[in-house]
This record gives sequence, C-alpha cells and structure tokens, in this order.
Amino acid sequence: MKIHFYKYQGAGNDFILIDNRKNVVDHHHPALIAKLCDRRFGVGGDGAMFLQNREGYDFEMVYYNADGQPSSMCGNGGRCIVAFAKFLGIIDIETNFLAVDGPHYAKISAEGDWVSLQMIDVDTVNADGDAYVLNTGSPHYVKLVDGLKEKDVYSEGHAIRNNDTYRAKGINVNFVEPADAGYFVRTFERGVEDETYACGTGVTAVALAMAKHQHQTGHITTPIKVLGGDLNIRFDYDGEKYTDIFLEGPAVKVFEGEVEV
Repeated sequence: MKIHFYKYQGAGNDFILIDNRKNVVDHHHPALIAKLCDRRFGVGGDGAMFLQNREGYDFEMVYYNADGQPSSMCGNGGRCIVAFAKFLGIIDIETNFLAVDGPHYAKISAEGDWVSLQMIDVDTVNADGDAYVLNTGSPHYVKLVDGLKEKDVYSEGHAIRNNDTYRAKGINVNFVEPADAGYFVRTFERGVEDETYACGTGVTAVALAMAKHQHQTGHITTPIKVLGGDLNIRFDYDGEKYTDIFLEGPAVKVFEGEVEV
C-alpha cells in the first residue's frame, strides 16, 4: 500500500502529515508510525499527524510521537496542521479544530506561512527545586540555566526525564536562558527521546513560567529563540491564571511524496 504524505516544519520541528479524511490509513500501529518517522529507514520526523473529519469542527488532529505512541498536544504540530488544512482548502484564515487536549482556535496569514495557535488555559505551576513544572497541553519541566549554548541538553534532559519522579509518565525538559528581549530555549522531548529544534508547548511553558518567575502580570508578549528559529508567545496573566495564550510562528511545507508501507 502506498501512502501519500506531506512534510511540514515549524521552526525546525518537523512532521509527517497525512490527509486521512477518507479513513484510508489505519494508523493505530505504533511500528508503522515509528518506521515512517525513522530518519534513516523512513520519511523522518519528530512526529506524524493525521488530519481527519470531526463533526462540529473543521478537522481533527491525531498526533503520534516519533516512537509511534499516541501523544499529548504538540504546539508546533498544531500550527503545521493548520497550514496543511489551508493548503488542502479546508480553511481560509481562521479555524476551530479538535486535538487530544480539546478544541483549538487558530489564525493563519494570507500567505499561509505564519500561524497563531490558541493554547489551553493554565492555572497551575508547581515547583521542583528551582525548576517549574506545568502542563500546556503536554507536561513540561522548565529550568533557568547559564551557558545554554554549550549545555549537554541530551544527557541532562534524559536524566531528568528518566528520574524517579518523571520516569513513569515522562516529561519534556526545557532549559532556558535570557536572550535579547526574551529567552533562548533548548528542549529534550519525551517520545522523541532526544533534543528537538523546537517545541511549541515547551516554549509556551517557558513563557508562562518566566512570567511567574519575574512577577509579571497583565498582557505579556514573550519572544523566544530556539535552535530552529524564532517563536512568539502572548497571553494574559492575572497572577493566578494564564488565559488567551497564543503560540505564534512559521509553518512551512517542505515536500510531499509517496511511501510504501
């Protein structure tokens, strides 16, 4: 069987996208997803997404990590699937779609390469020593560090993700350092089990955690630089709850093709 696929990237976070509105592909096979995402023996990607019909929404986003397992929300994946939906002619410049963590609103530029994705509200930020732990659709650990450019993110991130506290369910580990008007962030992602060029829910978690750390309130805009480029997070924070959270950045079609499975 041949599957037609599309490859998209958002700030270097890359994904395999498949139009599955006719339910041609039975994607409940971890080995199949893992093979597609393999960078040597498959297409290669940080994850795979299936765009499907869902009553009451423009579409449904079904997301799998590169290890083939169903995943929690992926922010950059969400932005890329919005660009994909525009490419397919499903939406124009606004959309309401369903993801694993619930409904999402998004707006895309007329050119189709810049997406603002509304994330879930957040009302709980916990402490783990000097780090912050919160869920922005996926669970995240956020730690301020010095010398981030030289840090061994794989080794340190792997150790935190697999410690006694987080081993069972896993956690995404974000290291952050102030840079220019915002922050520089590097992330070790569970499911990928490696550092990625960007993590949408991760940079969102960083922006929220840093607002708490800096005792900021009101309407806040936080630019963040990742290995794959630049992202922006804007939100409202009243000192207790974060609302109207938007993750903004590029979403670009790289190529399309067919793969035999």
